[in-house]
Amino acid sequence: MYLTRIEEEMFEGKHGDAVRKSMEILVALGDIYEAEKLINITSAQVSGVSYKTIGDAGLEFLEDMAKDPKAKTNVPATLNPAGVDLEIWKELGFSEEFTKRQLRIIDAYRKMDVMTTCTCTPYLIGNVPTIGSHVAWSESSAVAYANSVLGAMTNREGGPGALAAAICGKTPEYGFHLDEERLANLLVEVDAEIAGADYGVIGHIVGKTAKDGVPYFIFKNRPSANELKSLGAALASSGAVALYHVEGVTPEYENAFRGLKNEKSEKISIDRQTINDIRDKLSTTAEKPDLICLGCPHSSLDEIKNITDQLRGKKLKNELWVCTSILMKAAADRIGYSNTIEKAGGKIVCDTCMVVSPIEELGFEVIGVDSAKAANYIPGMCGLGVVFDDFKNLMVEK
Repeated sequence: MYLTRIEEEMFEGKHGDAVRKSMEILVALGDIYEAEKLINITSAQVSGVSYKTIGDAGLEFLEDMAKDPKAKTNVPATLNPAGVDLEIWKELGFSEEFTKRQLRIIDAYRKMDVMTTCTCTPYLIGNVPTIGSHVAWSESSAVAYANSVLGAMTNREGGPGALAAAICGKTPEYGFHLDEERLANLLVEVDAEIAGADYGVIGHIVGKTAKDGVPYFIFKNRPSANELKSLGAALASSGAVALYHVEGVTPEYENAFRGLKNEKSEKISIDRQTINDIRDKLSTTAEKPDLICLGCPHSSLDEIKNITDQLRGKKLKNELWVCTSILMKAAADRIGYSNTIEKAGGKIVCDTCMVVSPIEELGFEVIGVDSAKAANYIPGMCGLGVVFDDFKNLMVEK
Protein backbone atom coordinates (compact mmCIF):
# COMPACT_ATOMS: atom_id res chain seq x y z
CA MET A 1 0.00 0.00 0.00
CA TYR A 2 1.37 3.41 -0.98
CA LEU A 3 2.06 5.82 1.89
CA THR A 4 2.86 9.50 1.56
CA ARG A 5 5.96 10.88 3.28
CA ILE A 6 3.90 12.16 6.25
CA GLU A 7 2.08 8.82 6.51
CA GLU A 8 5.43 7.02 6.56
CA GLU A 9 6.58 9.27 9.40
CA MET A 10 3.39 8.48 11.30
CA PHE A 11 3.96 4.77 10.71
CA GLU A 12 7.56 5.03 11.93
CA GLY A 13 6.53 6.66 15.21
CA LYS A 14 7.77 10.20 14.54
CA HIS A 15 4.39 11.61 15.60
CA GLY A 16 4.08 9.66 18.84
CA ASP A 17 3.43 6.11 19.96
CA ALA A 18 -0.38 6.28 19.75
CA VAL A 19 -0.21 7.58 16.17
CA ARG A 20 2.25 4.78 15.31
CA LYS A 21 -0.08 2.14 16.76
CA SER A 22 -3.01 3.66 14.90
CA MET A 23 -1.14 3.68 11.60
CA GLU A 24 -0.14 0.06 12.14
CA ILE A 25 -3.82 -0.84 12.48
CA LEU A 26 -4.77 1.10 9.34
CA VAL A 27 -1.93 -0.33 7.26
CA ALA A 28 -2.76 -3.86 8.40
CA LEU A 29 -6.39 -3.33 7.37
CA GLY A 30 -5.25 -1.91 4.05
CA ASP A 31 -3.05 -4.93 3.40
CA ILE A 32 -5.84 -7.38 4.28
CA TYR A 33 -8.34 -5.69 1.95
CA GLU A 34 -5.78 -4.86 -0.75
CA ALA A 35 -6.22 -1.11 -0.54
CA GLU A 36 -3.86 0.92 -2.71
CA LYS A 37 -3.64 3.92 -0.40
CA LEU A 38 -5.06 5.80 2.57
CA ILE A 39 -7.66 8.55 2.10
CA ASN A 40 -8.60 11.50 4.31
CA ILE A 41 -11.82 11.28 6.32
CA THR A 42 -14.09 14.01 7.62
CA SER A 43 -15.42 12.28 10.77
CA ALA A 44 -15.36 9.08 12.81
CA GLN A 45 -17.88 7.20 14.92
CA VAL A 46 -16.27 4.86 17.42
CA SER A 47 -17.71 1.65 18.89
CA GLY A 48 -16.14 -0.43 21.64
CA VAL A 49 -17.54 1.71 24.44
CA SER A 50 -19.65 -0.47 26.72
CA TYR A 51 -17.71 -2.30 29.43
CA LYS A 52 -20.12 -5.19 28.85
CA THR A 53 -18.77 -5.72 25.34
CA ILE A 54 -15.05 -4.80 25.63
CA GLY A 55 -14.29 -5.88 29.20
CA ASP A 56 -11.00 -5.37 31.00
CA ALA A 57 -8.89 -6.05 27.89
CA GLY A 58 -10.59 -3.21 26.02
CA LEU A 59 -10.33 -0.90 29.02
CA GLU A 60 -6.59 -1.61 29.30
CA PHE A 61 -6.07 -0.93 25.56
CA LEU A 62 -7.86 2.43 25.73
CA GLU A 63 -6.12 3.61 28.90
CA ASP A 64 -2.76 2.64 27.40
CA MET A 65 -3.52 4.65 24.24
CA ALA A 66 -4.72 7.65 26.25
CA LYS A 67 -1.40 7.86 28.16
CA ASP A 68 0.25 9.33 25.07
CA PRO A 69 -0.36 13.12 25.07
CA LYS A 70 -0.29 13.02 21.24
CA ALA A 71 -3.20 10.57 21.16
CA LYS A 72 -5.71 13.14 19.95
CA THR A 73 -8.35 12.86 17.25
CA ASN A 74 -7.72 14.76 14.03
CA VAL A 75 -11.36 14.79 12.90
CA PRO A 76 -14.67 15.10 14.78
CA ALA A 77 -15.33 11.76 16.47
CA THR A 78 -18.35 10.60 18.46
CA LEU A 79 -18.88 7.58 20.72
CA ASN A 80 -21.27 4.65 20.53
CA PRO A 81 -23.59 3.91 23.51
CA ALA A 82 -22.00 3.00 26.83
CA GLY A 83 -23.20 0.32 29.23
CA VAL A 84 -25.04 2.69 31.60
CA ASP A 85 -26.73 6.07 31.69
CA LEU A 86 -23.78 8.16 32.83
CA GLU A 87 -25.95 10.36 35.06
CA ILE A 88 -28.82 8.28 36.49
CA TRP A 89 -27.11 4.87 36.54
CA LYS A 90 -27.79 4.38 40.24
CA GLU A 91 -31.50 5.22 39.87
CA LEU A 92 -31.79 2.64 37.10
CA GLY A 93 -30.18 -0.04 39.26
CA PHE A 94 -26.77 -0.45 37.62
CA SER A 95 -23.98 -1.58 39.93
CA GLU A 96 -21.25 0.72 41.18
CA GLU A 97 -18.56 -1.82 40.25
CA PHE A 98 -19.66 -1.94 36.60
CA THR A 99 -20.16 1.81 36.41
CA LYS A 100 -16.69 2.61 37.77
CA ARG A 101 -15.10 0.65 34.94
CA GLN A 102 -17.51 2.19 32.45
CA LEU A 103 -16.56 5.69 33.55
CA ARG A 104 -12.87 4.84 33.14
CA ILE A 105 -13.57 3.89 29.52
CA ILE A 106 -15.35 7.18 28.92
CA ASP A 107 -12.52 9.10 30.57
CA ALA A 108 -9.93 7.42 28.31
CA TYR A 109 -11.87 8.45 25.23
CA ARG A 110 -12.29 11.97 26.62
CA LYS A 111 -8.51 12.31 26.99
CA MET A 112 -8.19 11.49 23.28
CA ASP A 113 -10.71 14.23 22.38
CA VAL A 114 -13.45 11.83 21.34
CA MET A 115 -16.83 13.47 22.04
CA THR A 116 -18.43 11.56 24.91
CA THR A 117 -21.96 11.88 23.53
CA CYS A 118 -22.52 8.08 23.59
CA THR A 119 -25.13 7.53 20.90
CA CYS A 120 -25.71 5.18 17.96
CA THR A 121 -27.38 8.02 16.03
CA PRO A 122 -24.53 10.53 15.64
CA TYR A 123 -26.28 12.04 12.61
CA LEU A 124 -28.97 13.36 14.98
CA ILE A 125 -26.48 15.30 17.13
CA GLY A 126 -24.35 17.06 14.55
CA ASN A 127 -22.02 14.38 13.15
CA VAL A 128 -23.61 14.60 9.68
CA PRO A 129 -21.29 13.82 6.77
CA THR A 130 -22.12 15.28 3.38
CA ILE A 131 -22.88 13.19 0.32
CA GLY A 132 -19.75 11.66 -1.18
CA SER A 133 -17.57 12.39 1.86
CA HIS A 134 -15.36 9.65 3.31
CA VAL A 135 -15.84 8.77 7.00
CA ALA A 136 -14.85 5.94 9.34
CA TRP A 137 -17.90 4.79 11.28
CA SER A 138 -18.30 1.57 13.19
CA GLU A 139 -21.79 1.13 14.71
CA SER A 140 -23.72 -1.08 12.28
CA SER A 141 -26.96 0.92 12.09
CA ALA A 142 -25.07 4.24 11.89
CA VAL A 143 -22.93 2.86 9.05
CA ALA A 144 -26.05 1.79 7.15
CA TYR A 145 -27.62 5.23 7.65
CA ALA A 146 -24.49 7.14 6.66
CA ASN A 147 -23.95 5.12 3.49
CA SER A 148 -27.55 4.76 2.43
CA VAL A 149 -29.52 7.80 3.56
CA LEU A 150 -26.77 10.43 3.73
CA GLY A 151 -24.73 9.15 0.79
CA ALA A 152 -21.45 9.30 2.72
CA MET A 153 -18.86 6.56 2.16
CA THR A 154 -17.71 4.23 4.95
CA ASN A 155 -16.99 0.62 5.66
CA ARG A 156 -18.20 -1.01 8.85
CA GLU A 157 -15.15 -0.37 10.99
CA GLY A 158 -14.22 -2.17 14.16
CA GLY A 159 -13.84 -0.08 17.29
CA PRO A 160 -10.00 0.04 17.22
CA GLY A 161 -10.03 0.74 13.47
CA ALA A 162 -12.42 3.67 13.84
CA LEU A 163 -10.37 5.10 16.72
CA ALA A 164 -7.17 4.70 14.68
CA ALA A 165 -8.82 6.47 11.75
CA ALA A 166 -9.96 9.31 14.03
CA ILE A 167 -6.43 9.80 15.42
CA CYS A 168 -4.75 9.71 12.00
CA GLY A 169 -7.58 11.36 10.07
CA LYS A 170 -7.32 8.62 7.45
CA THR A 171 -8.69 5.21 6.46
CA PRO A 172 -7.75 2.62 3.80
CA GLU A 173 -9.46 3.09 0.44
CA TYR A 174 -11.40 -0.11 -0.23
CA GLY A 175 -14.95 -1.48 -0.08
CA PHE A 176 -17.66 1.16 0.12
CA HIS A 177 -15.13 3.94 -0.38
CA LEU A 178 -15.08 2.85 -4.04
CA ASP A 179 -17.96 3.78 -6.35
CA GLU A 180 -18.05 0.40 -8.06
CA GLU A 181 -18.62 -1.40 -4.75
CA ARG A 182 -21.76 0.62 -4.04
CA LEU A 183 -23.92 -0.86 -6.82
CA ALA A 184 -26.97 -2.93 -5.84
CA ASN A 185 -26.95 -6.71 -6.26
CA LEU A 186 -30.31 -7.72 -4.74
CA LEU A 187 -33.72 -6.41 -5.84
CA VAL A 188 -36.40 -6.40 -3.12
CA GLU A 189 -40.01 -5.69 -4.08
CA VAL A 190 -42.39 -5.13 -1.15
CA ASP A 191 -45.93 -5.90 -2.25
CA ALA A 192 -47.73 -4.36 0.74
CA GLU A 193 -48.51 -1.03 2.35
CA ILE A 194 -46.22 -0.82 5.36
CA ALA A 195 -45.44 1.52 8.25
CA GLY A 196 -43.61 1.71 11.58
CA ALA A 197 -42.18 -1.55 12.88
CA ASP A 198 -42.83 -3.24 9.51
CA TYR A 199 -39.62 -1.68 8.21
CA GLY A 200 -37.61 -3.45 10.89
CA VAL A 201 -39.29 -6.74 10.00
CA ILE A 202 -38.45 -6.28 6.33
CA GLY A 203 -34.86 -5.45 7.24
CA HIS A 204 -34.68 -8.61 9.34
CA ILE A 205 -35.96 -10.72 6.42
CA VAL A 206 -33.72 -9.18 3.78
CA GLY A 207 -30.57 -9.12 5.93
CA LYS A 208 -30.59 -12.90 6.14
CA THR A 209 -30.68 -13.14 2.33
CA ALA A 210 -28.42 -10.22 1.47
CA LYS A 211 -25.75 -11.02 4.08
CA ASP A 212 -23.09 -8.38 3.21
CA GLY A 213 -24.64 -7.49 -0.14
CA VAL A 214 -26.33 -4.30 -1.31
CA PRO A 215 -30.15 -4.54 -1.54
CA TYR A 216 -32.30 -2.23 -3.65
CA PHE A 217 -35.85 -1.72 -2.33
CA ILE A 218 -39.03 -0.86 -4.18
CA PHE A 219 -41.73 0.17 -1.68
CA LYS A 220 -45.36 1.05 -2.33
CA ASN A 221 -45.13 3.98 0.09
CA ARG A 222 -42.36 6.46 0.89
CA PRO A 223 -40.48 5.70 4.13
CA SER A 224 -39.64 8.43 6.66
CA ALA A 225 -36.14 9.06 8.00
CA ASN A 226 -37.06 7.18 11.21
CA GLU A 227 -38.30 4.20 9.20
CA LEU A 228 -35.12 4.17 7.13
CA LYS A 229 -33.18 4.17 10.42
CA SER A 230 -35.10 1.07 11.57
CA LEU A 231 -34.71 -0.64 8.21
CA GLY A 232 -30.94 -0.20 8.16
CA ALA A 233 -30.53 -1.31 11.78
CA ALA A 234 -32.37 -4.57 11.11
CA LEU A 235 -30.50 -5.19 7.84
CA ALA A 236 -27.20 -4.83 9.67
CA SER A 237 -28.14 -7.02 12.64
CA SER A 238 -29.72 -10.00 10.87
CA GLY A 239 -27.11 -9.83 8.11
CA ALA A 240 -24.10 -7.57 7.59
CA VAL A 241 -25.64 -4.98 5.27
CA ALA A 242 -23.78 -1.67 5.35
CA LEU A 243 -25.45 -0.04 2.34
CA TYR A 244 -28.91 -0.23 0.80
CA HIS A 245 -30.87 1.80 -1.74
CA VAL A 246 -34.54 2.76 -1.92
CA GLU A 247 -36.01 3.66 -5.28
CA GLY A 248 -36.95 7.33 -5.46
CA VAL A 249 -35.69 8.04 -1.94
CA THR A 250 -31.99 7.46 -1.22
CA PRO A 251 -29.42 9.64 -2.99
CA GLU A 252 -27.60 6.99 -5.04
CA TYR A 253 -30.50 4.81 -6.18
CA GLU A 254 -30.37 5.76 -9.86
CA ASN A 255 -26.72 4.84 -10.28
CA ALA A 256 -26.99 1.83 -7.93
CA PHE A 257 -29.71 0.28 -10.08
CA ARG A 258 -27.07 -0.46 -12.75
CA GLY A 259 -25.80 -3.27 -10.57
CA LEU A 260 -29.07 -5.16 -10.94
CA LYS A 261 -28.38 -5.66 -14.63
CA ASN A 262 -25.62 -8.09 -13.65
CA GLU A 263 -26.68 -11.68 -14.31
CA LYS A 264 -25.60 -12.67 -10.79
CA SER A 265 -28.05 -10.29 -9.10
CA GLU A 266 -31.01 -11.78 -7.23
CA LYS A 267 -34.64 -10.78 -6.69
CA ILE A 268 -37.03 -11.43 -3.82
CA SER A 269 -40.63 -10.35 -3.17
CA ILE A 270 -42.18 -9.76 0.25
CA ASP A 271 -45.94 -9.76 0.86
CA ARG A 272 -48.07 -8.92 3.89
CA GLN A 273 -48.36 -12.54 5.01
CA THR A 274 -44.58 -12.92 5.11
CA ILE A 275 -44.24 -9.73 7.14
CA ASN A 276 -46.85 -10.90 9.65
CA ASP A 277 -45.25 -14.34 9.99
CA ILE A 278 -41.81 -12.91 10.75
CA ARG A 279 -43.25 -10.33 13.16
CA ASP A 280 -44.60 -13.21 15.24
CA LYS A 281 -41.30 -15.11 15.13
CA LEU A 282 -39.30 -12.14 16.45
CA SER A 283 -40.96 -12.64 19.86
CA THR A 284 -39.62 -15.42 22.07
CA THR A 285 -42.58 -15.40 24.48
CA ALA A 286 -46.25 -14.48 24.62
CA GLU A 287 -45.91 -12.99 28.12
CA LYS A 288 -46.42 -9.29 28.72
CA PRO A 289 -43.10 -7.45 29.10
CA ASP A 290 -42.14 -6.14 32.53
CA LEU A 291 -39.90 -3.55 30.84
CA ILE A 292 -40.47 -1.78 27.52
CA CYS A 293 -37.30 -0.47 25.85
CA LEU A 294 -37.67 1.90 22.91
CA GLY A 295 -34.87 3.57 20.99
CA CYS A 296 -32.72 0.97 19.25
CA PRO A 297 -31.24 2.85 17.40
CA HIS A 298 -31.58 5.85 19.71
CA SER A 299 -34.85 7.74 19.46
CA SER A 300 -35.11 10.93 17.45
CA LEU A 301 -36.99 13.91 18.87
CA ASP A 302 -39.89 13.12 16.53
CA GLU A 303 -40.04 9.55 17.85
CA ILE A 304 -40.00 10.85 21.44
CA LYS A 305 -42.91 13.12 20.53
CA ASN A 306 -44.88 10.15 19.14
CA ILE A 307 -44.23 8.17 22.33
CA THR A 308 -45.32 11.16 24.40
CA ASP A 309 -48.56 11.52 22.43
CA GLN A 310 -49.42 7.87 23.11
CA LEU A 311 -48.75 8.26 26.85
CA ARG A 312 -50.84 11.35 27.60
CA GLY A 313 -53.28 10.63 30.42
CA LYS A 314 -51.98 7.07 30.92
CA LYS A 315 -50.24 5.29 33.80
CA LEU A 316 -48.12 2.27 32.87
CA LYS A 317 -47.93 -0.94 34.83
CA ASN A 318 -44.77 -2.09 33.06
CA GLU A 319 -41.62 0.01 33.24
CA LEU A 320 -40.55 2.06 30.23
CA TRP A 321 -37.15 3.23 29.02
CA VAL A 322 -36.97 5.61 26.07
CA CYS A 323 -33.31 5.39 25.02
CA THR A 324 -31.77 8.40 23.32
CA SER A 325 -28.79 10.76 23.32
CA ILE A 326 -28.24 13.42 25.97
CA LEU A 327 -28.85 16.10 23.33
CA MET A 328 -32.26 14.70 22.37
CA LYS A 329 -33.17 14.46 26.06
CA ALA A 330 -32.25 18.12 26.58
CA ALA A 331 -34.64 19.08 23.79
CA ALA A 332 -37.33 16.75 25.15
CA ASP A 333 -36.92 18.31 28.61
CA ARG A 334 -37.37 21.81 27.26
CA ILE A 335 -40.43 20.98 25.15
CA GLY A 336 -42.08 19.03 27.98
CA TYR A 337 -41.98 15.52 26.51
CA SER A 338 -39.84 14.22 29.38
CA ASN A 339 -42.36 15.38 31.97
CA THR A 340 -45.26 13.59 30.23
CA ILE A 341 -43.24 10.37 29.90
CA GLU A 342 -42.24 10.49 33.57
CA LYS A 343 -45.83 11.15 34.70
CA ALA A 344 -46.86 7.97 32.88
CA GLY A 345 -44.15 6.03 34.75
CA GLY A 346 -41.44 6.02 32.11
CA LYS A 347 -37.88 7.31 31.98
CA ILE A 348 -35.79 8.88 29.25
CA VAL A 349 -32.52 6.96 29.41
CA CYS A 350 -29.37 8.43 27.85
CA ASP A 351 -25.94 7.14 26.80
CA THR A 352 -26.92 3.45 26.68
CA CYS A 353 -29.47 0.96 25.37
CA MET A 354 -30.98 -2.38 26.29
CA VAL A 355 -28.52 -4.34 24.14
CA VAL A 356 -25.15 -3.09 25.45
CA SER A 357 -26.15 -2.57 29.10
CA PRO A 358 -26.08 -5.32 31.76
CA ILE A 359 -29.87 -5.25 31.79
CA GLU A 360 -29.94 -8.94 32.66
CA GLU A 361 -28.68 -8.04 36.16
CA LEU A 362 -31.61 -5.73 36.98
CA GLY A 363 -34.29 -8.37 37.67
CA PHE A 364 -36.30 -8.09 34.46
CA GLU A 365 -37.45 -11.22 32.67
CA VAL A 366 -39.21 -10.06 29.49
CA ILE A 367 -38.27 -6.98 27.45
CA GLY A 368 -40.77 -5.39 25.06
CA VAL A 369 -39.29 -3.74 21.95
CA ASP A 370 -40.43 -2.23 18.67
CA SER A 371 -36.97 -2.69 17.15
CA ALA A 372 -36.17 -5.80 15.09
CA LYS A 373 -32.49 -5.20 15.86
CA ALA A 374 -33.14 -5.33 19.60
CA ALA A 375 -35.40 -8.37 19.22
CA ASN A 376 -32.59 -10.11 17.36
CA TYR A 377 -29.91 -9.33 19.94
CA ILE A 378 -31.60 -9.43 23.37
CA PRO A 379 -32.04 -13.23 23.71
CA GLY A 380 -28.38 -13.93 22.92
CA MET A 381 -26.65 -10.91 24.47
CA CYS A 382 -28.87 -10.52 27.53
CA GLY A 383 -30.43 -13.98 28.00
CA LEU A 384 -33.91 -12.49 28.45
CA GLY A 385 -37.26 -13.07 26.79
CA VAL A 386 -38.35 -10.55 24.18
CA VAL A 387 -41.69 -9.39 22.78
CA PHE A 388 -41.62 -7.53 19.47
CA ASP A 389 -44.54 -5.27 18.59
CA ASP A 390 -45.63 -1.67 18.14
CA PHE A 391 -45.45 0.41 21.33
CA LYS A 392 -49.25 0.72 21.67
CA ASN A 393 -49.50 -3.09 21.90
CA LEU A 394 -46.66 -3.42 24.42
CA MET A 395 -48.15 -1.01 26.98
CA VAL A 396 -50.00 -2.38 30.01
CA GLU A 397 -52.00 0.33 31.76
CA LYS A 398 -52.70 0.41 35.49
